[in-house]
Amino acid sequence: MSVQTDPLEDLGRDLGEAIAETPEYEAFEEAKAAVEADEEVQSQIAEFHAVRDQYMQARQTGGATRELVDEVQSAQEELHAMPKMDRYLEAQDELQGRLESINEAISEPLAVDFGGEAGGCCQD
Repeated sequence: MSVQTDPLEDLGRDLGEAIAETPEYEAFEEAKAAVEADEEVQSQIAEFHAVRDQYMQARQTGGATRELVDEVQSAQEELHAMPKMDRYLEAQDELQGRLESINEAISEPLAVDFGGEAGGCCQD
């Protein structure tokens, strides 16, 4: 039994594999793994999420204060100051930039933002 594949889907798979082999993607995956394996970073992430969740709940009930905003900002700054987290965020930014340039290359002949609008139905 032979299964026919769509040439465009094959190109899409090839593109995905090529992206996975870029230095930006490899650096991102390496930084992500380092963050996920570091208990101290994971603890700081959990602390940030707890403070942020507390702020979000207070905001919904009208009890958000400047002090809570400062706590969220402080927790985020502490998290981002951690070397592994800093490398992760930098690698994420570099990968995003690379993906945006790939999106532009795909979008140009289509006259549509391939990554942003191609899947939407009713966007302004």
